[in-house]
Amino acid sequence: MTIDILPDTRESPAGNPDYRDSGLVFDTVFVIGSATASYQIEGAVTADGRGPSIWDTFSATPGAIVNGDTGEVADDHYNRLEDDLDLMAELGLEAYRFSIAWPRIQPLGSGAVNEAGLDFYGRLVDGLLDRGIRPIATLYHWDLPQALEDAGGWTNRETAYRFAEYTRIVATELGDRVQVWTTLNEPWCSAFLGYGSGAHAPGRTSGADALAAMHHLNLAHGLAVQVLREVVPNAEVSVTLNFHVIRGDDETSPQAIRRIDALANRSFTGPMLAGGYPADLIADTADVTDWSFVHAGDAAIIHQPLDFLGVNYYSTARVRMWNGTSPRENADGHKDVGGSPWPGSLDVEFLTQDGPFTAMGWNIAPDGLEELLVSLSSQFPELPLMITENGAAFDDEVVGGRVLDVERLDYLRRHFTAAHRAIGRGVDLRGYLVWSLLDNFEWGYGYSKRFGIVHVDYETQQRTVKDSGRWLSRLIRSHAIPE
Repeated sequence: MTIDILPDTRESPAGNPDYRDSGLVFDTVFVIGSATASYQIEGAVTADGRGPSIWDTFSATPGAIVNGDTGEVADDHYNRLEDDLDLMAELGLEAYRFSIAWPRIQPLGSGAVNEAGLDFYGRLVDGLLDRGIRPIATLYHWDLPQALEDAGGWTNRETAYRFAEYTRIVATELGDRVQVWTTLNEPWCSAFLGYGSGAHAPGRTSGADALAAMHHLNLAHGLAVQVLREVVPNAEVSVTLNFHVIRGDDETSPQAIRRIDALANRSFTGPMLAGGYPADLIADTADVTDWSFVHAGDAAIIHQPLDFLGVNYYSTARVRMWNGTSPRENADGHKDVGGSPWPGSLDVEFLTQDGPFTAMGWNIAPDGLEELLVSLSSQFPELPLMITENGAAFDDEVVGGRVLDVERLDYLRRHFTAAHRAIGRGVDLRGYLVWSLLDNFEWGYGYSKRFGIVHVDYETQQRTVKDSGRWLSRLIRSHAIPE
């Protein structure tokens, strides 16, 4: 199976070539909201029985994070829950996607349950419902309990079964109030940045480990879906994947695109949505691993029916085969700390693209979002889609009590236009969640990158709604892209 990230024959609705349309109307059932992740905003990493996660350990590693930043305080969301809920209501969010910190629920990743952790998320969910905001719960957004990493982490098959147990605990506690669940957020990052490149926790640099972690994350997803279907039978169940929209440069690009597509996209859509790993992925990585971590029966466990597919999109990539002599470009958009997230494909190079760029150095390409949505709809026509993350980092400042983040507002306008055009091409797109509600701990970049539609002063914890947040609020009220 190949994910062809190219336009199909359905014509894109007419509009400005730069995607700066306005007045486009979304159906009232189209859900518009925002998203966050537990380690990035909560802080309080030792409060009320929470155990350490791999990100606590990684953040404390000298040189791992820009400026030596950690998530120890972050946005102090754990202690400012009610105020942040009021802020969401002020913005008019229709939905809020949050993640649950596994170490708050099971400090050791298994065994005893921490009731204080369950109580926090219960108060979060109740607060959302009281304000008319739909809760969307993500079970795993990268904060693996450190005790499980000490036992092998995602390279250990048992971690998938511990995840299923954790899922049962959370679903039993919150399933009467949460009707939309996501098993994993961006498992590609967990596996290939965490175990391959070393840019993310736990910081390993082994291609074989990355592929084993990939499989056990897939297995964990399948097991968790089974638990959710049992415990919350009427819930909507999904997974969120960060798709790489890959483009070419020369006559070698088709081969390069195929290989990166296999690692970045089909390594998850294959087993989750089509029932097995692509043969070319296995062949491409034969010199890296023997794939003995795949057991009989795994494919059936992983391949579970879903209610929708979460789509995270930020930018595109441009690739070709490396000639082996000239300096190899590695502009893949991910922090380079020496390892590689591309096992078996080190002879592919990622080329610098044309701007403009966000503060992350990612190119701004709303057409890539439209192409991706149309492609996924063509590949999986019975599976609805939801944009579960899309946003941009820029260097924002509060001036006179206001943040004029014109670049982010423009970014969102253009990408909402792309989403609207995809709907016009027949894509069953159910919603759009902007990343992120708050400026926060941006993983390996610490607090040096701001993605929020709400500015956070990390010294005072003062929240200031940016112009992009006010724009989004107007969009939600009218369900039309503001003039």
